[in-house]
Amino acid sequence: MPSTAALPTASVRRRVPHRLRWTALGALLLLAAYAVIAILHWDDRALLWLKERFTSPAAQAQAVWLPGYRVTVDARPLAGMENDEASDLTYDPATHTLYAVMGKHPFLAQLTLQGDVLRKIPLEGWSNPEGVAMLGDGRLAITDERLHTLAVVSVQADTTALHYAEVPKVDLGMSANQNKGFEGVTWDARHQRLLLGLERPAKLFSMKLGDSGSFEADKAPVASDALDMRNLSAMTIDPRTGHMLLLSADSHMLMEADMQGEPVSFMALLGGVNGLKNTIPQAEGVAIDEQGTLYMVSEPNLFYAFKKQ
Repeated sequence: MPSTAALPTASVRRRVPHRLRWTALGALLLLAAYAVIAILHWDDRALLWLKERFTSPAAQAQAVWLPGYRVTVDARPLAGMENDEASDLTYDPATHTLYAVMGKHPFLAQLTLQGDVLRKIPLEGWSNPEGVAMLGDGRLAITDERLHTLAVVSVQADTTALHYAEVPKVDLGMSANQNKGFEGVTWDARHQRLLLGLERPAKLFSMKLGDSGSFEADKAPVASDALDMRNLSAMTIDPRTGHMLLLSADSHMLMEADMQGEPVSFMALLGGVNGLKNTIPQAEGVAIDEQGTLYMVSEPNLFYAFKKQ
């Protein structure tokens, strides 16, 4: 007859499955954490953050260098636009003002660099304008996500309205996800091309300016390793360095990429980072001026400005 000391007690027998349950729960938590990290690309952000730590001051000076920015205008409401949706932003060097395109009730809003509303220009006939880019001489490119078109308009001091039927347009083609079409647009003056950004999955394309002054319909893919983000909301090009700034509302992030499409630096759009009091809720537009000041708009009508310290 075996000794009773050799037999496991009831309490020991109960503890074994209890440990197994905790082990299984721990494995599930680790798996969930890994999934979140992969979806939000925190692993890539961590690698870029480490790379930034070893970037020399000389290299930083040749870049936009987003870690050096601090907010100067934090979540200022655009007056009278509480029921609208700020969809994109562009800078006009000729007037030193900004143009914001509003998507819910289509119109252009001309703004001061502090976010004051100078005027509103109705976009008659547009359905869902999402992107705007200054081309120069008062000409603006506007993408409409629902109509799948790129329109070129001319805005002068006496312009009171713009009519979709009266402006030249280019068909951008249908996207796989009809509500995730071309949102980002910016003019690349160095290469005389228009860059277009597909919202999801994030992709870049370029369009050349034809001899007649209108854009050619063909879109050429543009490779970039900086598109590792959940969506692409907007983009702009720094006139000093030629670097791209890629905005992702879902990733709460602004990414800087060089002219080869390689990541250079990034800025998290989270409360407590870069001087922000609160997280930018839905960042949809970004612009930069010749001094390097950054401007952003967030749905529905919030305005931000950042300066390098």
